[in-house]
Amino acid sequence: MIPHKHVVDGRRVRYATSDNTRAHGPEGPGSEPIWAVNLHGYFAGGGMYWRESSNLAEALGWRVLNPSLPGFAGSDPLPWERVTIAEIADVVAHLLDHVGAQRAVLLGHSMGGAVAVQFADAHPERVLGVVYRDGAATPGWKHRRGLIVSLLAPVLPDMAGVADLLVAAVLDTPDLLVGRRLASTVRGLWPDARRNLRSMGRTLPVGSMLMAIDLRPEVERIVARDVPILPVWGCFDRIVSPDTAREFADLTGIDVVWVPGGHSWMLPRPQGQADILRHLRRGREFVADVLERRARLLEAETTAQAAKPMAGTAAATPVAAGSTSPAVAGTPGSPIRLVR
Repeated sequence: MIPHKHVVDGRRVRYATSDNTRAHGPEGPGSEPIWAVNLHGYFAGGGMYWRESSNLAEALGWRVLNPSLPGFAGSDPLPWERVTIAEIADVVAHLLDHVGAQRAVLLGHSMGGAVAVQFADAHPERVLGVVYRDGAATPGWKHRRGLIVSLLAPVLPDMAGVADLLVAAVLDTPDLLVGRRLASTVRGLWPDARRNLRSMGRTLPVGSMLMAIDLRPEVERIVARDVPILPVWGCFDRIVSPDTAREFADLTGIDVVWVPGGHSWMLPRPQGQADILRHLRRGREFVADVLERRARLLEAETTAQAAKPMAGTAAATPVAAGSTSPAVAGTPGSPIRLVR
């Protein structure tokens, strides 16, 4: 992955792109490559997903963009009054424009899942598909249950859910230490974690925003527009619980792919997502749907570009009354009508 910085609306955004600069599309060398955007979760950063994105680039031949979203991992925060999921998605659109990507597959983890849903709703023509991973776009994860909630709710009703969420994050942490590449995992996580710890105040407005959003209408719209969606969930996720996965499945009518691990299963297992897309039936079907949607969008784009000069020629060609040209229909004395 190659790190970069870009200024969007006067604010610095850190991002990285995969180093396979000669990648191309399925049509062969010279064709537009397939881009993917790896959208990170809350209190994370794009660098934490570099190993995974490198695997995706190598295994699938995609160009991969890893942004650190505003306020995270060294990217400048949005002003408090502009901290919305739509503003964050707009930054992603600017980065895609900057790297020259017309359309992309969105991989959204946790908070990034909500950003992916918002982007796909606002720009469906730019989205090839959404891999929705332990996502926070629907509100089920905020309805906390369990021992901590039952104990604290009678005395601290406003804090019970937050306390349970914090405990869930702590209990989910050991999953990050699983695997044979522990040292590599720590090296991948620490730089962005350090930046976030140093500027924790920048992330708090985003956390408050996440507690208030409900993107169920947006999810329903992208389903109605036939955007391919692959929901993937860690079966031991304590932060965005399996109840939320079932909520998303009921809303979309798409079964969830369950994988071993907790909320951030892809960080200690950076090859996992590529393996899902290459080897699982559901993953291969999703990739096939992505390619089909890409072909349709490219065809529509080509048709629209071809129609523009034709429309300009027709508009510039004068038509005289009484002309016998086959492009003109009517009777003497009647208004001339162009037959299209």
